[in-house]
Amino acid sequence: MEQLYIFGTGNAAVTNCYNTCFALKKGDEYFMTDAGGGNGILHILNEMNVDLSRIHHLFVSHEHTDHILGVIWMVRMIGAGMKAGKYEGAFQIYCHERLVPVIDTLCRLTLQGKFYELIGKRILLNSVSDGETRNILGTDVTFFDIHSTKAEQYGFALTLENGKRLTFCGDEPYNKACSMYVENCSWLLHEAFCLYEDRELFKPYEKHHSTVKDACLLAEEIKVENLVLWHTEDSDLSHRKERYRKEGTTFYHGNLFVPDDGEIISLAL
Repeated sequence: MEQLYIFGTGNAAVTNCYNTCFALKKGDEYFMTDAGGGNGILHILNEMNVDLSRIHHLFVSHEHTDHILGVIWMVRMIGAGMKAGKYEGAFQIYCHERLVPVIDTLCRLTLQGKFYELIGKRILLNSVSDGETRNILGTDVTFFDIHSTKAEQYGFALTLENGKRLTFCGDEPYNKACSMYVENCSWLLHEAFCLYEDRELFKPYEKHHSTVKDACLLAEEIKVENLVLWHTEDSDLSHRKERYRKEGTTFYHGNLFVPDDGEIISLAL
């Protein structure tokens, strides 16, 4: 898994970019995480030349609308591909146990029967528990409870082909209960709701989110080599990268990434 495909970088309320979701690419296959809040995911996949027939694994971190509603569109379009003979094999969806019936119900209520009937046959809902490891695209992926203060939410950790560790922390601040998965990782994928200087405007702490400063102080403290910040506000997208990097590099001295929607980041560093 040597490339990180950024599908969306925004928080739940954005209108100028898509909600945060991404994929890790290995060979010509993708391990996708979340799908944003709607069918905008289909436009992004098309723009990035990501073939749906190459997505056989999708992890859904939690139940919030900006992460789960796009899953319905993934099921809808992959189901159509299956029906047309253009998608081989099964579509594996991973999530924590209590999210399985939520995804099932959303699909049952919104999709045509010919697509819903694929669930349990070729579209498989796999529950994962805290600390459970699954082999995905030849890589061991360990899922873990991030100890959310809101909806139950999971992240994951894995080892890249170059031997370096990558950890996705979900969309809430790092909890020390997850230290075994986060500390000393080479790549940390972490939320940053806004700049610290804009905290009075966007109220990140009321929503239990981090600022750029907070995330960068954490990454510096736990010796992360590469930090990716996303799940942000979208008030000034044309200057977001510049402004976030300016604040972040004051506190963090590793490689800081503030991606835009549609970026591809090499994980070979």
